[in-house]
Parts: sequence; C-alpha cells; structure tokens
Amino acid sequence: MSAHILVVDDEESLRFTLEAFLLDAGYQVTTAESFAAAGDLLDQSLFDLVFLDIHLGHHCGLELLALVHKRGVNCPVVMITGVPEVDTAAEAVRQGAFDYIPKPIRQETLLRVAAMALKHKTVVDQRERLRTHLEAIFRSVQDGIVLVDQNKMILEVNQSFLNLFGLTCQIVGMTLNQLPQNIRQKFVDIADQTMVLNQPIVARRVEITDQTQQRLILNVTTAPCPGDSGNPQGIVLTARDETRLENLEKSLKKRSKFEHIIGQSEPVQTMFSLIENLAEVDTTVLIAGESGTGKELVAEALHYRSDRRDKSLVKVNCAALPENLLESELFGHVKGSFTGAFKDKVGRFQQADGGTIFLDEIGDITPALQVRLLRVLQSKEFEKVGDSQTNKVDVRIVAATNQDLLTKVKNKEFREDLYYRLRVVQITMPPLRERRSDIPLLIEHFVKRFNERFNRHVKGFEDDAAGQMMGYGWPGNIRELQHAVEHAFVLSRGDLISIKHLPPELHDPINCQDVAVENSDDEVETLVAALEKSGGNKSRAARLLGVSRRTIYRRIDELGIETPGESS
Repeated sequence: MSAHILVVDDEESLRFTLEAFLLDAGYQVTTAESFAAAGDLLDQSLFDLVFLDIHLGHHCGLELLALVHKRGVNCPVVMITGVPEVDTAAEAVRQGAFDYIPKPIRQETLLRVAAMALKHKTVVDQRERLRTHLEAIFRSVQDGIVLVDQNKMILEVNQSFLNLFGLTCQIVGMTLNQLPQNIRQKFVDIADQTMVLNQPIVARRVEITDQTQQRLILNVTTAPCPGDSGNPQGIVLTARDETRLENLEKSLKKRSKFEHIIGQSEPVQTMFSLIENLAEVDTTVLIAGESGTGKELVAEALHYRSDRRDKSLVKVNCAALPENLLESELFGHVKGSFTGAFKDKVGRFQQADGGTIFLDEIGDITPALQVRLLRVLQSKEFEKVGDSQTNKVDVRIVAATNQDLLTKVKNKEFREDLYYRLRVVQITMPPLRERRSDIPLLIEHFVKRFNERFNRHVKGFEDDAAGQMMGYGWPGNIRELQHAVEHAFVLSRGDLISIKHLPPELHDPINCQDVAVENSDDEVETLVAALEKSGGNKSRAARLLGVSRRTIYRRIDELGIETPGESS
C-alpha cells in the first residue's frame, strides 16, 4: 500500500503542483488550504508524511508543527519556505521538523525528500514496534530485571523486581547504593565485578532478605552493555527467585552436610531443619547432649546462618575457670578491682556485642554467676567487676551442657528461672550410637582431613576394620571417633587401614557387640546405607555394620528392604 501524504499550503497553485508530482510518483495525496482544515484532517486520518508551508494565512506553520507533536502524530513533517526565510525553516527543524524545502520546488527535490522522509518513518516505526515489544517482554518476564548505567544509577526496572523485594517506592533515578540495606550490598558487589571484568557474571545461591525479613535464595546474572570504546556503559542485572526450588530440593533430598555438621540420619536431618529455623530468629538456644556430640558446631551454625554472621562469635568454656576468673572473663573488670587486676579488661560479653556468645558447659557455673547471667538475659545489662557503671550489649546467647539441667533445678543446684530463660528453644544432640548410619560419612570426612594434615593418601578402612567401628559403642561420640581415625593414621603405613591399627578399646569384644542394627532407631536407614556402600553384597554389608551375615539376611527379610543387587 502506497504512502499517504498530506500537503498543507494556502496557495492553490502550489497545492495542485505538489499533489500532481506526488500522485505521478504513486503516492496517495490529500491537500488542505488552512490551519483549521489541516487540524481536522489530522484528527480523521493517519498520514505517513506532511508537507507544510511556513505561512498559512493568519497562522504560522510552526503552530501546526507543534500541534502534530502535541497530538502524538507519528509522521515526519517537511517545511516549505521561501528562500529569504531559511533561518525560520532551520528553526522549524530544531523544533522537530524532519527537513525543509525552499521555493521554488523542483519535482526531483520534492520526491527525493519525500523518499528520505518515508524511509526515516519506516525505521522509526520499526524501532517503536521493537521498543513496544521489548517493553511488553520486560513487563511480562517473571525474573526481576534492572538496567543501570556506569554510575550504577537505575535507568529501568520491571515490576517483577519490585515485587520480588517488596519495594513500593519508585527506584528509577536512584543508584544501587540507595536501595534498602538488605539488598543493596549484594547487587553493588556483583555490579562492580561486572564493570571491572567487562563480562557477564553468574552468581548462584545469593542469599538476601526481603522487606519482611524473609530469606530469599536468588540466581543473579549480569551482562555489560558495551559502549563505543568497548568499556561498559551500563549493566543489565537479572534476579531469579529460586527459594521455592531450594526448599523443594531440601524436602526431597537429604543433606549430608550443614555448615560443618555431617550426617544423613533422621535425627541429624531434623536437627538441620531446626537450626535453619532458629538461625532466622534472634532467640536464646540451649544445646544439650553428651560430650563429643558436636554442640560447638551447632553453635557455630546458628551464628553463621544468622544476621549476626558479620559480627563476632565469642566462645567461653564455663567449666575451665574458677568463679572469680570466670566472672572477670565474662563481664570484664577495672584496674585494681582484685589482686592481679593491673589494668582494665574487656569481658567476653562486650567482645560479642552485635554477635553471639557461646557459653559451653553452662551447668557448671556457680549460683552467684547464675544471678548475674540471669540479669544479662533479661535486660542485656551488666557491670564490670569492681565498677558501678552499667554496660548494655546487643548479644545473642547460645548455651550448651552435657548435664541434665532439669534434674539440677529439682536438686536446687541450678536456678529455675535461669534454666527457662536459657531453654527458650532446646536442641538435643543425638549420641553417635543413635545415628550409626552416619559413621561411614564421618569416617570418610576424617580420612580426608587427616590425609590433608599428614600429606597421606589413605583410601579408607578395610572391611573388617570398618565393621569393628560400626559395632563399637562410641561412649566418647564423634570426638572419640575422630581420635580413633587419627590413631589409625599414625600407626598405618599403607593406603588402607586394617583392624590392627585401631585403638585397643575397639579390639575388646565387650565393647564391640552385635547390636549395631538391633538397637538402632534408624535401622532401615543404616541397613540401606551399608548395602549401597557394599554394592548389594550382604556379606560385606555385615562386616561394615559389625554384625553377622545371618543377622543381615534376617533383618532384610523382616523389614522388607529391597537390595540393590542379589550378590552374597
């Protein structure tokens, strides 16, 4: 379909001439003799090009040019002017006219300018359609998208980005540094890295909290927008919310490691979930369990998964110091407050300000210290030894004990109010004998650690040695297991550790009985793990578990366990 051109001129002869030239060239032509007539036509029809005389009787053509732009008419306007009025025509171009033609108008000039103007309109229309399509895509994409310039000023942002972080304010025109504190630093760091390297960056599993303090797991990608010099003029940053995906993966797949805690047994998986939930709330936690079960690792996990991770984690062993020294260690003292106090001392609570303090063996503190600790828990206030000035701290308290504090409360050995203040939430560490399916994982972890420490290349334990370790009661729990593996490393010289390299207590038949499966709360899990590790070989699985081959067969049948193979 040919282009539709509007000719506006108050001279009838010129309108006729221009119309004839354009019709001969195959264009559709409509003419108007006045400002009013042209305005009506612009309301009624769509034109691809307008030829407009500077003079329209009592009106100026520049007024109609302004009207075209005001109404958003998407077509180029070419001004027609007499030779003495070239300056006026140039001003029209500055005001948005595509070009101007001086009188008298030659046919070849008219058609050349018309062709150029219509070609320009085609390019502009294509660009506008592309921009409209891109805007539609930009708005419809579920990923959050933000475009910033080289100064990290936000030029464009889609609604998904605002929704993702719960942002209600207009952020276009702000810089990334002006975004809310909970999200700014992650994006600033990634943007800076993209600018410096001038290449796309993919940052997986970026943890950010939204405006409601909900934890988000994002997959963030960036791409530089190159300028003429090759240096980036800006960055396109995309954030995809993968929180639900990670939560789904966690629900379908057991984690074998959480921070530095290792295990796949049900008690450990339950503990992982509890730690994760507690890390997000700033509450006091009591960790209970036998010695050597890893209570300190839980305290570390609580701290490094919390919002306090960038502050100090201060650890205090309450059983290692006498009362007067422990009081000074916890709260600090001033010079001269007691014999040997030669200078002021900052206590552990002040050192942990903004972070976490871990009070290990809390059951061993004296009644007097229990009173002082209760006050800190209630008001987060204390005085240094020998000082009357009150100090206030913002600190999370995590305590641990291997004693039955409730029994101590009943025996009047531990304050009941302090007990319930400490035990807002309790995490109970299972002993190793109740999570035997984790022993192979722990052995593998310690073998790797000692290979690095001793510059060895030990592959692992022989079947009989592994079976002996599975059948042992481990009264010292994980700490004893670690020392047993280290003991074996010291004695062995080959790439496999045999039963003769194990500590003496593991050779005692009284300590290594055929109870590994019978007494285990996660019996099915233990059997399945052993069968998988042995490739379905029941004899080898029996040796790994420290039980007889007959016991393995009997329990597999009784529990209805499907084995990965039928080799025996």
